Amino acid sequence: MQSKPPTIKDIAKKLHLSVSTVSRALRNVPDINPETKRNILELAEELNYQPNKLARSLRQNQTNTIGVIVPNLDYVISTMVKGIDEAALEAGFTVIVCQSNESFGREVVNTRRMLNSLVDGFIISISSETKSNEHFKVLQEREIPMVVFDRVIPDILASSVILDNEEGGFIATEHLIEQGYRKIAILAGPKTLGISNSRFKGYQKALKKHNIKFDPELVVHCDFNQDFAFFATEELLSSKKRPDAIFTISDRMAIGAMLAIKNKGLKMPEEIGLVGFNNEPSLALFTPSISSVEQPSFEIGKMAGKIFIEQFLNTSFSDIREEVLKPKLCIRESSMRKI
Repeated sequence: MQSKPPTIKDIAKKLHLSVSTVSRALRNVPDINPETKRNILELAEELNYQPNKLARSLRQNQTNTIGVIVPNLDYVISTMVKGIDEAALEAGFTVIVCQSNESFGREVVNTRRMLNSLVDGFIISISSETKSNEHFKVLQEREIPMVVFDRVIPDILASSVILDNEEGGFIATEHLIEQGYRKIAILAGPKTLGISNSRFKGYQKALKKHNIKFDPELVVHCDFNQDFAFFATEELLSSKKRPDAIFTISDRMAIGAMLAIKNKGLKMPEEIGLVGFNNEPSLALFTPSISSVEQPSFEIGKMAGKIFIEQFLNTSFSDIREEVLKPKLCIRESSMRKI
């Protein structure tokens, strides 16, 4: 039986190098160490390495361009995109970014336009409105490589890089409980979005662990929007079951909640605690400064970029990888109540 032809991965393994380094050397990218490049070319010749063009028959017009579709370019997502771009630059790829602005229709249009622009594949974070995945199924039917990051796409088999959002919701809520808060409300985000539901599950998990009864009246589902969060918090603070703490699943929500709390004349953290999610730099500048769950945004993006490039160069689109990174809690004044 004839052995399989050598791949870039085989060369990288033998020389203890990364796949992206071997790829750049074979494509004569100038920023490779001359000795490393010589070793790669000699081994490629020894192994009789040939690019597997048949496996890439649907991508003969290879452009070394990655289409990145994101819901917006806020602090967190833009940091992830920087990570993707870093991985792409190291491998000699270019990144094109389109925003859906949380619109399903724009996401579909952006996907089609990028496909027509002959990008080599996609790295995607879906919009909060996305309920149908037919436009992504088209990509898979055409064997266009795809990696998902931050927000997963239901019922689509693709490699993904995400945060452990349930753990993030858990550590935020447990911290509030440990500070003595008991009536903890949550601004939980859209019900249709996976990261919202995961962070909500973490919230529920922490309540259960500490034997605090879950109260659906302390749950508000709203968009990732400061204004929505402001009005939602005002309603919570005016209700008969006024919470003594609020966990918001985004920092934009946390800022809206903080403004409503101040408008109500309540003191943080003495009368009410507050924890956000994403740890945007601005949170440290408020008075009081706001606690938040931090995610390794740059690392998420860079890992997504590396996985895409490795799978693209090796045509291993059936090898599904799921990477889950851990969050950490940055504790500031808004939740540090003296017990």
